[in-house]
Amino acid sequence: MRTVPFRSSPTSLGVLSIATVAVLGLSACGSSGGNTSSAGKTFVDGKTFTLALTSDPGALDPQMGATGTLFQVNRLAYDSLVSVDDKGTIKSQLAKSWKFDGTKVTFEINSGVTCADGSAFTAQTAADNIAFVEDPKNHSPLLGVSVPAGAKAEVSGSTLTVTLATPAPFALSSFARLPMVCESGLKDRTSLKAGTAGTGPYTLKAAVSGDHYTYQLRTGYTWGPGGAATSATGMPATIEVKIVSNETTIANQILSGAVNAASIEGPDAARLNAAKVSRVDEQVVLGEQWYNHATGHTSDPAVRAALTRSLDLGQLQKVLTSGKGGPATQLAAVAPAGCTGNSVQGNVPSTDVAAATAGLEAAGWAKGADGIYAKDGKKLTVSLLYDTTFGTGGGAAADLAVQQWKAAGIQATAKGLDQTGMQTAMFSTGDWDVVWEPVNVNTPDQLVPFLSGRGVADGGTNFAGIQNADYSADVTKAMAQVGTAGCSDWLAAEGKLFAANDVVPFANSILSYFAKGAQMTVVSTIVPTSIRMLG
Repeated sequence: MRTVPFRSSPTSLGVLSIATVAVLGLSACGSSGGNTSSAGKTFVDGKTFTLALTSDPGALDPQMGATGTLFQVNRLAYDSLVSVDDKGTIKSQLAKSWKFDGTKVTFEINSGVTCADGSAFTAQTAADNIAFVEDPKNHSPLLGVSVPAGAKAEVSGSTLTVTLATPAPFALSSFARLPMVCESGLKDRTSLKAGTAGTGPYTLKAAVSGDHYTYQLRTGYTWGPGGAATSATGMPATIEVKIVSNETTIANQILSGAVNAASIEGPDAARLNAAKVSRVDEQVVLGEQWYNHATGHTSDPAVRAALTRSLDLGQLQKVLTSGKGGPATQLAAVAPAGCTGNSVQGNVPSTDVAAATAGLEAAGWAKGADGIYAKDGKKLTVSLLYDTTFGTGGGAAADLAVQQWKAAGIQATAKGLDQTGMQTAMFSTGDWDVVWEPVNVNTPDQLVPFLSGRGVADGGTNFAGIQNADYSADVTKAMAQVGTAGCSDWLAAEGKLFAANDVVPFANSILSYFAKGAQMTVVSTIVPTSIRMLG
């Protein structure tokens, strides 16, 4: 569920990627001749841009999933009301102008916007999208993330007015993460599972789950971010998204020119660096440990505290990131971050196995002859799920965590799942005790639905079932202030979660983005209208 910026692997909601934001200018020389150039680079029309992703996006409905790969592919075919640039500045997209006073947002929809099927996109269509996400029975994971909960939309001509139930400090940034579906898709949601119905610069022409997705450039598109248009020289005529689970294979394909762009996290990055393939690094949250608060899992505070304190989080960070990362500092850490600071320091407990076991014993757990703690005849057993798109470091770190837990008297197992499997476990079956899946966002308000409120069984996105009154109290203070004015309260709120072992961030990572034969910008995901094929 990682919503990381453009990656072959997730880390966005995986990895939970809901709305990570990064700006990357990736470029490298290609081998073919072409048309006119810009800034000394030759741009070529009519070519295919090939992007490799390590995980399949699953069902393509843009408002019913929250993985990084899903956000990536859907940005090709869908637009939002507004866009965000690398500095966090709000710019036009479907809306040409807007006003925001803290509790009300007014958008003026661009005239002449059309869907891929030729139908018009109107203010009413936008209002219907908001109503769909807002309806709890639809179970959209974007509720409270891309649309503030309780928002109501009204239409007058080309003007869309959204009244918020409560103040939302970063509401415009949230709406920039809401892909808008055209009327045909709103009427038939099943058509969106393997097709698209959007206003975006590309249209899906072929979809083979687990293998590839082919998108074709639209003509006459003029309402991209900041007024970007598909008539620009060098935009690829076709975008081919290939699902390739093995990073070594992806690296080989980049070197051969079969793939234009991908993110490489593991040791194969060294080969691409040695070959001087263009690279840009970006820091995101990678290591984030969530506990299942449901009865029968890790609802016992003493167990959560023991699971945290018996781990060497610093060592896990180094293994998970292959030595490229650093310690986590806050939850909403992706640039341009709405708030900056360190909510981890002083709140995430340090490693102390003796304290961990003492806490278990004080809570009634006793170590058996086999060295495993038990209570009421039941052994202390936990299962760890981790995202396989972490690469080789993820599996090694998970194995290390299992070893450290066993050494502390906790019976543990680890299992890797792809993004679809992780999302199913977290948002459907609930069959997990501990998961490693970062939720990468750039504003802290986007995390609130994942950290409080309704659980998934009640149509919410609080997959861990966290109910922390101290966190919610600080969130209430923060939400009453516009923008960065509430940052001290946001950071304090995060600290309350860590102190209670509700969620434990332990690693930031440097993601390496490689590109050959193309240049582009990434803001959360690749900005389709920024892609230029090089000669």
